[in-house]
Amino acid sequence: MKTAIIIGAGPAGLTAAYELITKTDIKPIIYEASDDIGGISKTVNYKGNRIDIGGHRFFSKSDKIMDWWKNILPLQNGIDPEKTDKIMLIRNRLSRIFFLRKFFDYPISLNYETIKNLGIKRLIKIGFSYINIRLFPIKEEKSLEDFFINRFGKELYLTFFKDYTEKVWGTSCKEIKPEWGAQRIKGLSITAAIKHAVKSIFSKQGLEQKNTETSLINKFMYPKLGPGQLWEEVLKIIKEKGGEIYLNNKITGIKSEEDKITKVSIKDKTGEIKTQKADYFFSTMPVKDLIQGLNDVPEEVKRVARGLIYRDFMTVGLLLKKMKVDNIQDNWIYIQERDVKIGRIQVFNNWSPYLVNNKNNIWLGLEYFCNEGDELWSKTDKEFAEFAIDELEKIDMIEKEDVIDNIVIKMPKTYPAYFGSYDEFNIIRNFTDKFDNLFLIGRNGMHRYNNSDHSMMTAIVAVENIINNRKDKSNIWNVNTEEEYHEEKEE
Repeated sequence: MKTAIIIGAGPAGLTAAYELITKTDIKPIIYEASDDIGGISKTVNYKGNRIDIGGHRFFSKSDKIMDWWKNILPLQNGIDPEKTDKIMLIRNRLSRIFFLRKFFDYPISLNYETIKNLGIKRLIKIGFSYINIRLFPIKEEKSLEDFFINRFGKELYLTFFKDYTEKVWGTSCKEIKPEWGAQRIKGLSITAAIKHAVKSIFSKQGLEQKNTETSLINKFMYPKLGPGQLWEEVLKIIKEKGGEIYLNNKITGIKSEEDKITKVSIKDKTGEIKTQKADYFFSTMPVKDLIQGLNDVPEEVKRVARGLIYRDFMTVGLLLKKMKVDNIQDNWIYIQERDVKIGRIQVFNNWSPYLVNNKNNIWLGLEYFCNEGDELWSKTDKEFAEFAIDELEKIDMIEKEDVIDNIVIKMPKTYPAYFGSYDEFNIIRNFTDKFDNLFLIGRNGMHRYNNSDHSMMTAIVAVENIINNRKDKSNIWNVNTEEEYHEEKEE
């Protein structure tokens, strides 16, 4: 029997293993460096209160992915969630921006509340700025700043995009490539938001929202017990059908000969180093680490890999008796305020009421974007929790005496960055693509800021290539590419 080694047990790695075990005679063997599965799509259970790290809407414009999810966990229709845990809930989506100590719709809508909160003077400046950029667009978008200004005008960019984006990435929007915008919000614009608002008035939107920009969808699917529940079910199927998984097993070396990968070195949880041969290799590990582990890598490829940058992530799970703000319906809230470092607040009760042990409590995720080793990352868990609680009280969201409990979770290399040596990533791609039996998939595996569905699709396409004996890997790299964005630029 042929075997495939899969590095990493996140959405891409587990999807690859599932596709192999259900559609081929290739046995998947998964090596995961941490003690858990799901990557950033895992669910952390803290005293019966479950944390969805980063918040994961189960929505895709791909029927294949939507059906894939529903095949693992059936949709809520006609099923009582009180009688089974194995179910996909249908949830309403709401996220807002908190700015000037007030709430704004996300995306921004032109309604009474927005006009009142912004003020006529600022609104007029935004309007003229938008008209100006429609008449005189930036022809060559060299940075994310150019990308935003072209779609929203300079004044709206400065008001709602600049500070938050720089909070996320820790660098100027002028230093970030426009591909990030094309990757994440390529279909979002003022025109798209207005069209969607008008359409929403006259039509009831269900789960079928293929022609809707992801940032504008109104409904999504969600596993009753969080995203990790789905990946736990997937792993059960993989193991039942003969696949293997080893946690706390870190890949330390990758051996190649000519145009093939032959084996990997693995450090297990006891510290022992072993080697494992296979016929195929799927990598979801950070590209920087992959290149470092390979033998006979050209210096130019090493240089580009060393220059790849990642943004890290910290969450404080905060259990409260109540919030000062009444009747919060949001799944998450973007914190635009400049006097605090917090980036987003997840309200887990609104993702699924079953994420909270006691439904009378409020269960929040306070999210911070940072760099491993920086001032925030280096705080003790107690110090960081206190810092986050102080910030939430500062913006008048909570009272300290209402805090019941908290937990701090750190996630390194959460966001692959579109700056540093990213401009030269094709040098790495050209090098790794020459290995016939190596497939780079997933967010970190491809150094691409993909959503879960896109990460899954890269795995599905990679397995299809094996089945069809296709050597060209361009179809993997073309998943969620910026084709619409490039066509728009050409026009």
